Amino acid sequence: MAESKKIDKSKLSKKQLKKLRLKRKTYILGGIVALLLIASLIAPMLTPWDPYATDPLNMRAAPSAEHIFGTDYLGRDVFSRVLSGARTSIFATLVLVIISFVIGSAIGIICGYYGGFVDNILMRITDILLSLPQLVLAVAVAGMMGGSLTNALIAIGITSWTSYARLARSHTMRIKQLPYIDSVRMTGSGDLNILLRHVFPNLIGSMLVNATLEIGTTMLSIAGLSFLGLGVAPPAAEWGSMVSEGRAYLQLAPWTVFAPAASILVAVMIFNYFGECVCDLANMNEV
Repeated sequence: MAESKKIDKSKLSKKQLKKLRLKRKTYILGGIVALLLIASLIAPMLTPWDPYATDPLNMRAAPSAEHIFGTDYLGRDVFSRVLSGARTSIFATLVLVIISFVIGSAIGIICGYYGGFVDNILMRITDILLSLPQLVLAVAVAGMMGGSLTNALIAIGITSWTSYARLARSHTMRIKQLPYIDSVRMTGSGDLNILLRHVFPNLIGSMLVNATLEIGTTMLSIAGLSFLGLGVAPPAAEWGSMVSEGRAYLQLAPWTVFAPAASILVAVMIFNYFGECVCDLANMNEV
């Protein structure tokens, strides 16, 4: 069996081999992402200590067998707080990406399909928002609204839908010019039926690829606002706010900063790498 597989593999072209390796890499990274999501979902069951329980007699304890990542300035177990914070950081990111995906795709499809006055107005608004630095605008909006996770998501969401709208609009303008769309119109199908059954299914793949690429950026934005005190407020466990809390004790207890910072780094790298693999695979399938 092994020899036959080698022979079959040797018959593949370089392009086919590259595609096969890319598929395997994507599946492996997809499995890692799934494990990360599952671990975040069941984080309360995995925490060895109460992430909010303080211990005045064990403040700023170094990492040990009892406390893997040590304790913070209130004696709270850092490892338990990192696990608990994963649920907030990751799922808040996914919620924002999904909402931005839905809103941006809907706006882009409507603009691309109907054009005219509505298209001009919405696209000019999109251009204005795209011209502004996302994080700077999010800081300004979150500062006016006050610090909370909901306000942070709203602040970032104000601009995060624009990339989806642009992409959906361009694909819709291309799809509506295809001959089979004219054939569907001649059968008496309405615009809503055409959009839902023929336009949206043909652009969903590209939109999902873009969404996977946006996860890492969105996660960094949420952590950045929390670090500045404009996102999740202490004592809630969230990676950005944990880094902000621990920086005052960086010289005395550096593990209180390194653990959540490393978690952000690893999570963003995994999602970004997964998004790039999905994008490369999609581009290879189109060729």
